[in-house]
Amino acid sequence: MPDIASWKKLKAELEEQNVTLIAVSKKKPVADIQELYDAGERNFGENYVQELVEKQPQLPNDIHWHYIGHLQTNKVKYIAPFVHLIHAVHSFKLLKEINKRAAENNRVIDVLLQLHVADEETKHGLDNAGVMELMEYYKAQQADLQNVRICGVMGMATFTDDDDQVKKEFAEIKNTFTIIKDTYFMDKDYFTQCSMGMTGDYKIAVEKGSTMVRIGSMIFGARN
Repeated sequence: MPDIASWKKLKAELEEQNVTLIAVSKKKPVADIQELYDAGERNFGENYVQELVEKQPQLPNDIHWHYIGHLQTNKVKYIAPFVHLIHAVHSFKLLKEINKRAAENNRVIDVLLQLHVADEETKHGLDNAGVMELMEYYKAQQADLQNVRICGVMGMATFTDDDDQVKKEFAEIKNTFTIIKDTYFMDKDYFTQCSMGMTGDYKIAVEKGSTMVRIGSMIFGARN
């Protein structure tokens, strides 16, 4: 069961700082999501396509589903009809596939570009050179990509007790966000999201400029 008291406190804390809370509900039952929905939450994050596709029809239609896991191109079609925001676009190939599937559903799908700054090879994402290369491809082919909208970036810090390293990595993500905005989206009012921070490091992330945090265990308890 979700900890409603902790959620309310966290929600209020983040709203004061204009930060969006994503309640990470992966591996949690539909009943738990419904309970938090009934308390007022609308943004839920899922990591696995099959799990999300199974949950989505059982829950209210006004939920904003955030796909926060690693997404394979062959799985995009399953979530394209309803996903609110895809957090982890790590290649131009994936960006094009999202555009294709969005067009098939007469939708524009919002996405974030995933940056890799952590000192861990297991995390996916683009380095600074890679993200700028992707943006150049996007700029050149933008006329053919009308059904996908890049709204910002996301990134994860290294899982470490070294707060200085975490601060440095979040600052790097925020700096890359600013460079991309100033270079490619200066006249666009939708490029606003810098998604970083989870249960263990969200306070540092907010301090460093996060606009969106992904919180699971603090709300739902440890994963099953």
